[in-house]
Amino acid sequence: MGIVTKTTDMYQACIDACNRCAQACFECFKMCLNEPDVGARKACISMLIECALICKEASAFMSLDAQYAKDLCKLCATICDKCAQECDMFKDDHCKKCADECRKCADECRKMAGM
Repeated sequence: MGIVTKTTDMYQACIDACNRCAQACFECFKMCLNEPDVGARKACISMLIECALICKEASAFMSLDAQYAKDLCKLCATICDKCAQECDMFKDDHCKKCADECRKCADECRKMAGM
């Protein structure tokens, strides 16, 4: 539920999913940097950062009840799907967990955007 207002209550599940996804991506990014095959993870690492950043922005737009929040959620869903696909290429527990969070976020963003 909203912290200081109820205006954004309709977005709360998506805001929470976006914040969780951003955190998961940042954590996975840090873990991937320490993997012995870090060179093979370049595309994934890049996507993790893009995903984390778009999730943070989508959360902010929804918190603002911004005019283009739904549009940003559409883009966020696309990026989350791509990030999950990249993470699924690796067998690490952190990548699998991150991919799951990305898929959950993409689903919430699609619901929010009316897709």
